[in-house]
Amino acid sequence: MSHSEVGQSPDEVFDVVDTCDVVVGREFRREIHRCGLLHRAIHIFWLRGDGQLCLQRRSYAKDNCPGLLSSSCAGHVDSGEDYLRAAVRELHEELGIAVPPSALLEIDYAPWHAELGNEFVRSYLLLGDHTTELAEFEVDSLLWRTPAEVGSWAKTEPAVFATPMMHLFRRQGIRGALGLSA
Repeated sequence: MSHSEVGQSPDEVFDVVDTCDVVVGREFRREIHRCGLLHRAIHIFWLRGDGQLCLQRRSYAKDNCPGLLSSSCAGHVDSGEDYLRAAVRELHEELGIAVPPSALLEIDYAPWHAELGNEFVRSYLLLGDHTTELAEFEVDSLLWRTPAEVGSWAKTEPAVFATPMMHLFRRQGIRGALGLSA
């Protein structure tokens, strides 16, 4: 199977970081996940002009949280890459949206946590209306809801959301950026 048929490649190389998010090595994706090593990821929360939040239904080919709802876009930071460049790259790879780095506003920096897959996560806000072209082996579909609707849905049916999304959606920086109360 090719990378595109499985939704991710076990041969991707990511930086391994310590508990202070300082790079201490490099390792293959499969080993990082197998050994529970600390590494880096990004999440993007995209609000359209009409106030609707984009939720991504993860591809059923993904190794983590297949078919579950997540942030608009999420991905690992490749070895040697910084968070913002990873966010711009992932947005283009998954949703076909090309934006300059200045279009992404950092809204949260979450320390590593088991619910985040042992990832340090920087989250970004994307505003406005954009045309998408979904990467079919990464993204099953997109759904649109107001942030308040997502919050209510997450309370009544948490099992339909990816664990990292649930963790991030509780964080104050993200809630504030989405216009939600504490």
